Amino acid sequence: MQKEDCFYLGKIVKKYSFKGELLVKLDTDNPSIYTKMESVFIDKNKSLIPFFIERSSLHKSTLLRVKFEDIDSEEDADKLLKSELYLPLEFLPQLTGNKFYYHEIFGFEAEDLSFGLVGIVKGVNDTTNQAILEIDRNGSEILIPLIDDFIKSVDREQKKIILKVPEGLIDIYL
Repeated sequence: MQKEDCFYLGKIVKKYSFKGELLVKLDTDNPSIYTKMESVFIDKNKSLIPFFIERSSLHKSTLLRVKFEDIDSEEDADKLLKSELYLPLEFLPQLTGNKFYYHEIFGFEAEDLSFGLVGIVKGVNDTTNQAILEIDRNGSEILIPLIDDFIKSVDREQKKIILKVPEGLIDIYL
């Protein structure tokens, strides 16, 4: 399994017990949908390794308490601390309406209701406090903050995202 075929699920943040249990900080708004998983991929030395889950449950509503098969001691658990967990993209819950996963809109046309065709979505920068839509317009980069009020519709069939951004924002980049 390649990392580009997966989505980031979370990170192992600490040990829970002396029997190898671990706590995972999930990167999701709805952690309860991940309590019945049979396995996950763990990034070890830039390779995704499958780990099978014996049991899991929510811990303090935001962390996932996990017991992996063959991880039976604190020493075994120590080797997995700070590891990232991944799942195949097909395990992502389907989103509808104006909600979308960032990877889902790459290659979509971005159109503003006032400006018209802005360009093609090349990526989303989510390393800042505010996620930013990266749009290519004939070799020029246009950056649009991903704010719910700016997103008017997402047409998955036509591969188009319709925006309504403040007047002049797009012109700054041209």
